[in-house]
Amino acid sequence: MRVLRSNKSRSELAPGNLITWSSDPLPVRGCPIASTAKASKLSISSSRGSDSARADSKLSDMVIVGNNSYSKAERSMAILNAFIDFIQVSMPNSSVIILTDPASEFTIRKSKATTFPIPGDYSRGNLMLQRIRSYIAFLETRLQEQSKGLRSTIHYIFTDSDIAVVNDLGHIFQKDPNFHLALTFRNNKDQPLNSGFIAVRGTPDGIYKAKIFLEEVVNVYSLKFMKASRMLGDQLALAWVVKSHLPFALKKFGRHESFSAELNGVSVLFLPCAVYNWTPPEGAGQFHGMPLDVQVVHFKGSRKRLMLESWSFYNSTSNMSDMLCLVLKSGRTKYDF
Repeated sequence: MRVLRSNKSRSELAPGNLITWSSDPLPVRGCPIASTAKASKLSISSSRGSDSARADSKLSDMVIVGNNSYSKAERSMAILNAFIDFIQVSMPNSSVIILTDPASEFTIRKSKATTFPIPGDYSRGNLMLQRIRSYIAFLETRLQEQSKGLRSTIHYIFTDSDIAVVNDLGHIFQKDPNFHLALTFRNNKDQPLNSGFIAVRGTPDGIYKAKIFLEEVVNVYSLKFMKASRMLGDQLALAWVVKSHLPFALKKFGRHESFSAELNGVSVLFLPCAVYNWTPPEGAGQFHGMPLDVQVVHFKGSRKRLMLESWSFYNSTSNMSDMLCLVLKSGRTKYDF
């Protein structure tokens, strides 16, 4: 079995999510770029009620996606549900674990999806640092269970919640049986590593080495990047750790090809964001295409509405390729809430 963990990194709802899945591979779904998809429309309702100012405010706050409508407060939960739904389609034998603040009050009404409360400082300014600490705390519980013989080998992937997994990711662990931890990279000088996807091999050695690596990231974050923008500190710390141990990595980040390297005793697999953490172009005129072998679509920033639209479209068609084409077409529009 495998586990994918996704963290609601840039959200107030939860610092992280985790998914477990079996190793049975699913057929790869490519997106036929030349095909067209008829997109269902998403609209923001500005209808005005007459009963009261409060009712008027609620109506103007509604967002309609397909046959569903969401208030502003409901959107974060809708994103989390879409995240789970995409995983359960692409990896039907998976389970989802949401790493969250014990004080959070929300319920997941999905099969094979649970919450895992982890105490910590979840204030807005500390959220990204706490996210990594939550990863470490979760891995420590896995090590304790394995030491007691209570758990078989399960692999983990920590991710943001605003992603759509569009293929079974178990092949990551099958193709390269030696890495302890996997990161996604892009050709970005200041932030070459995106923290929205971190894979951990579920062997005792893999979990321990990944924990050691993340502890170094936390130390660097605490010493060097506490004054960074609250949403950037973790990625700056990741980049600093990798650059300090692997100065040659920056050149490889520009080649968009996977590679492995040993970093202070930790075997790290570097995966291209273009495939495992691909982000749709943002705004009109930013249409640059989509890799045919894309595995994960990351709807970060103002792309959250597109994530809900994409799930609504898939839910009505059951066609992942056409859904990806819908995402491609969105590069010509502006789609924030």
